[in-house]
Amino acid sequence: MSYSEDDLLPVSAIQHLLFCERQCALIHLEHLWDENVLTAEGRQQHERCDERASETRGDVLIARGLYIQNLELGLAGKTDVVEFHRAEEAGPAAVPLKVVGGFWKPFPVEYKHGRPKQGMCDEAQLCAQAMCLEEMLQVRIVAGALYYQRPRRRTPVEFDDALRQIVKKTANRLHELFQSEITPPAVNDKRCGNCSLKNQCLPNCTSGKHLVDDYLLSNLKNIGQEKNKGLP
Repeated sequence: MSYSEDDLLPVSAIQHLLFCERQCALIHLEHLWDENVLTAEGRQQHERCDERASETRGDVLIARGLYIQNLELGLAGKTDVVEFHRAEEAGPAAVPLKVVGGFWKPFPVEYKHGRPKQGMCDEAQLCAQAMCLEEMLQVRIVAGALYYQRPRRRTPVEFDDALRQIVKKTANRLHELFQSEITPPAVNDKRCGNCSLKNQCLPNCTSGKHLVDDYLLSNLKNIGQEKNKGLP
């Protein structure tokens, strides 16, 4: 299946969806957003990255803020950094760059605030960026890196078949979510503690344990019990 450019969804939503489907829907379907200290610092980190110009460091070309898309996945967005490492010869992992000459291997780098997370949400977002670059440049990208502000070092990410399958399944689920236009209920677990959307999400009231139907049923039972006691 191939999507049209009008149907492309944000690459960043891959990370949001894998982290929390409700958070993803609140951001991308309901267009809700609120900042806390963590998101503000993360936004500033991305802005600093966007403001810096592309540059060359020896045999590495550093490009910032590249537009990317993948019509098969139905995704589009912008990279933080893509490093192009000079290759000695042509091959499936190298792309020719006419402006500077020679062949170069793309290596995407995504900057993240804080520490590495549990799960594969950050890795999947980076892999999705790589898959966008692959379709656009007709090249094979085998690895990239996540740079976390804490502890200020890169975490290498290999784009193996298992991670690519996660990206494909998540992209499909993302399109299903957008087509349904239904915001999932909250899960209400430890992820909610640092979420900037906690006040809009209201996980204590909207999780499966506290749905409106349960709330109304509980109150009806209380009314029935009071009447049985002969109270008005």
